[in-house]
Amino acid sequence: MQRLMMKKTDILLPIASGLLLVFAFPPFDAYPLAWIALVPLLAALRGKNAGTSFSLGMLGGSVCFLGTIYWVFHSMYFYGYIAAPLSAFILILLCLYLSVYAGAFSVLFNYISKDSRLPAVFTVPVLWVTFELLRTHAPILGFPWSSLGYSQYKFLPVIQIADITGIYGVSFLVAAANGAAFDIIFRRTGKDRFFTGRQLTLSMVIYAVIAASVLYYGVEKLRENGSGRKIKVSVVQGNIPQDKKWDVEFQKEVISTYKKLSLSTSANSPDLIVWPETAVPFVFGYDNDLTQDIITFQQKLGTHLLFGSMVAKDSNRLSNSSVLLSPEGRVLSIYDKIHLVPYGEYVPLRQFFPFIEKITVGIGDFLRGKGPVVMKTPAAGIGSLICYEIIFPGLVRKFVDNGANVLVTITNDAWFGRTAAPYQHFSMGVFRAVENRVPVVRAANTGISGFIDSRGRIISKSDIFVEAAMTEEISVGSQKSFYTKHGDLFVYICAALSALLAAAKLFSGKQKA
Repeated sequence: MQRLMMKKTDILLPIASGLLLVFAFPPFDAYPLAWIALVPLLAALRGKNAGTSFSLGMLGGSVCFLGTIYWVFHSMYFYGYIAAPLSAFILILLCLYLSVYAGAFSVLFNYISKDSRLPAVFTVPVLWVTFELLRTHAPILGFPWSSLGYSQYKFLPVIQIADITGIYGVSFLVAAANGAAFDIIFRRTGKDRFFTGRQLTLSMVIYAVIAASVLYYGVEKLRENGSGRKIKVSVVQGNIPQDKKWDVEFQKEVISTYKKLSLSTSANSPDLIVWPETAVPFVFGYDNDLTQDIITFQQKLGTHLLFGSMVAKDSNRLSNSSVLLSPEGRVLSIYDKIHLVPYGEYVPLRQFFPFIEKITVGIGDFLRGKGPVVMKTPAAGIGSLICYEIIFPGLVRKFVDNGANVLVTITNDAWFGRTAAPYQHFSMGVFRAVENRVPVVRAANTGISGFIDSRGRIISKSDIFVEAAMTEEISVGSQKSFYTKHGDLFVYICAALSALLAAAKLFSGKQKA
């Protein structure tokens, strides 16, 4: 008979898992903890029914997400001007929603594992990455923040496999280690022993071979030097306070800051200068005087300038865009942000929830971009991601597949304040570089700005809440990776395996009945 009652330890174990995961992610970066973080949760799930399993998974997930995305409260309270109790309530709701995936994982893992000879070293990673996939692509609320693999951004030999599997392959390897530890500690003896010692040994050997192969592959990739041509890129970090950013009285001061910092990089003769998201405090192309001022300044720089701006569209709506100017001041290319922030840049389901308004300052909803744009310059083909678009691997790879050999991500992380968010956000760019084997250039209003090479090595980065102007020589991407060409094939295979495991279990249950 399944245990229906929860003991004190059953509650403490998922909490322990959640806390271990929190410390595995930036800014703590104790990434080895992720390799054992799920074991306490898996131990708590033993013998529990579906309802209890779901609750325990939700508990562990809630602790993890509260500890990693607590900064949502900061954005809503300090910049969305939402009362503290309501901001806290919305944060809790978001964490509970994200924890549903951990709860569903727990239910399905227990269901498949009951009386099963399948080792957890196989079932845990297959199921875990399937739910990470679902969390990434959920309608409206898709949010892959704190995916397990992101904790490993400093473990360079392991993450090189992402150029084949994407971020999900790294999550798989880490989750499998947790499954292996669970098998060794809890399933080789006693009432949980459903397979022989020989089967356990075989599964451990297979995992060890896979892990060793991944490490070998990673070491070899790190030994390779980028074969693409070298270009110089400068990033400018204006450090404009959020409360001054859109104040008309500070327009000239904001523009002067970016001019000053850009001129300081001119001696380095960069091929491209990058300003952050919505760096110019006006609607480019609509405010004629300020637009001309930027163009005139650009002509003095004598190099390409990429900057973020709001752009007026024919439909009398605005887009959150990146604009590329030629050395002569001509508009070469404009990319309009595709993946807008729900309830920040647009209001989904407005017809059902008319009382919900956006939490950011703006005029109406932003217009969604039509698709990826590759900005062409003599030096490189640029894929320009705006704000949190960089956290969606499937979107980013489309830019590289369409011809981009440098990824530029522009953002305004001032919303996050001095929380963990700027560090977490920056770390995700490491995976986009490795997945697509192209360098990533990041310009953030208040930091972190920096450069990441195609192997995921952080070349340089700025501090937060300081002015900065940085120039680096980078090697552009020279060939498309397997991941760029084929996308998330690996995780879709895992999702298919998850469906087969669940179907097989359901079928075997009916056969016994």
